[in-house]
Amino acid sequence: MSDSAIAIRDLSFEWSTQSPVLKSCSLEVPKGQFWMLLGTNGSGKSTLLKLLAGLLPIQSGEIELHKPVGFVFQNPDHQLVMPTVAADVAFGLVEEKLSLAEVRQRVEDALTAVNLWHLQRRPIYALSGGQKQRIALAGAIARHCDVLLLDEPTALLDPESQLDLVAQVQRLVKSRGLTALWVTHRLDELEYCDGAFLLEQGRVVEQGDPQRLKQRLISSSPAA
Repeated sequence: MSDSAIAIRDLSFEWSTQSPVLKSCSLEVPKGQFWMLLGTNGSGKSTLLKLLAGLLPIQSGEIELHKPVGFVFQNPDHQLVMPTVAADVAFGLVEEKLSLAEVRQRVEDALTAVNLWHLQRRPIYALSGGQKQRIALAGAIARHCDVLLLDEPTALLDPESQLDLVAQVQRLVKSRGLTALWVTHRLDELEYCDGAFLLEQGRVVEQGDPQRLKQRLISSSPAA
């Protein structure tokens, strides 16, 4: 996996023998690139991401990925646990046994990276949805994560905030040498990624150039 930050080989998962979700699914995301995972509801996108993040046990197949890994949920309220912005970003650093000065520097660097340092003392409840998602990103940056996994992070945002967030992730990937896999069903977000996977019935059926996949999906839609 020398050129890949994420590699999945023949991954299968089922909730029961009657409901397989992933079926011998394989994909690789190159280091330092921003890829998206597309598919209809029920295609296995979120399950695949949770397997990568270790939130579900591997039943069959192999996963290799560079660590540490940052995971951004669809709903940021599921992962923001502290009362203020800076405290929440610092919370993920507890296990690293850093000095207070090191924690402060990590928090400042991470919040500056997502353009929210000026809100360091702001209560979490007072943030917009887009700001909360950027705080979740800052938490991963503070932990020096190599890989970002994002599970439909724009699903609950207004249209302007959606594109602001995807552009923010694109900039972080390119400026910091990160690798990101972003689950989405919004075709306009494909403008920001290096490549994309199309998942159907638990398998990757097409991958590569995002514009080619976009045109395929547009031409195959009922309204086309």
